[in-house]
Amino acid sequence: MKNFFKKEPVLAISALCALLSMAAVPPSAAYLEYIDWKVLGLLFCLMAVVAGVQACGLFDVLAQKLLRGCGGLRKLRLMLVLLPFFTSMLITNDVALITFVPFAIAVLGAVGRKDQYIPVIVLQTVAANLGSMALPVGNPQSLFLYTKSGMGMGEYLGVLGLYAALSLVGIVAASLAVKETPIEVSFEKTETIKNKKLLGIYGILFLLAMLVVLRVLDYRLVTVIVLAALLIFDRKMLGKVDYMLLLTFICFFVFSGNLGGLDAVKTMLTGLLSKNAMVTSVLASQVISNVPAAVLLSAFTEDLTGLLIGTNLGGLGTIIASLASLISFKYYLRAEGASAGKYMIHFTIVNVIGLVILTAAALVLA
Repeated sequence: MKNFFKKEPVLAISALCALLSMAAVPPSAAYLEYIDWKVLGLLFCLMAVVAGVQACGLFDVLAQKLLRGCGGLRKLRLMLVLLPFFTSMLITNDVALITFVPFAIAVLGAVGRKDQYIPVIVLQTVAANLGSMALPVGNPQSLFLYTKSGMGMGEYLGVLGLYAALSLVGIVAASLAVKETPIEVSFEKTETIKNKKLLGIYGILFLLAMLVVLRVLDYRLVTVIVLAALLIFDRKMLGKVDYMLLLTFICFFVFSGNLGGLDAVKTMLTGLLSKNAMVTSVLASQVISNVPAAVLLSAFTEDLTGLLIGTNLGGLGTIIASLASLISFKYYLRAEGASAGKYMIHFTIVNVIGLVILTAAALVLA
């Protein structure tokens, strides 16, 4: 149990919350109505497809082509940070960091700039957390709230597009804020696509998933197609899906559903959210992270737009505000000469500055 809690702290906490809530609201068939099956089906499809694309080597090829021949430190930093910013829009912030943080460590180590580990990895983390909000498939909380709200793609872009643009300006400025020095990046081995046929299949599956997001196809049909394709063409990818994340969602669906049946809790949360759903979700994200905050608070307010903005901006701040931030931290700690204290100080300063600026902008725009 101790090892499980260390490995999956959010799932363990969500499961405990769900179990405790069952004492107040005994299990019944109504529990099935708590669960948003469309979100779970879409998450499964996207995680499986992105894992397959990653295994085919597409992201490694893309990174090498963009970085080969970088002439200076500023350009190198900018490319390393923009990679997770833009790719996270389609492959999620978690996968973007899993892919490009180790890559950045390897590149910076090879060119003798290990002093850039902390600033670059922190900016990569901020970039992935903010870039992922540009599209609904970029992170779980956006996908959940987009699906629950019933908004169209145009409306979604109208809500978060400006914040993504502001984030890009800040990230570019921060990436270039370093003394320029000449650097030449080269790679001993040129990466290639490992299986073009399989990559093509995953490309088709991804387009099908996007058609579900655009509400053209039914999620049940596409989930069956993705599952069948994996069983036929690439069965091992079924083991790459983050089932713990899916279980975490189910636990929080049960927890929030049960809380909705308790008048005292419902009155308190409804009161807080009625004052300012965006600010409430930003603050809640700092404590329980933005994905659980989105699921929990959505049961007590109709202002899903405020939650959408708040839980995305709320991914900045503490290191648990977005669980993707822990991925970067873990990879950094494996690097030679890593200092957890220095990383946390730099991470906190950069994230708090970003959170204050974007939250202030959101309040002005509201």
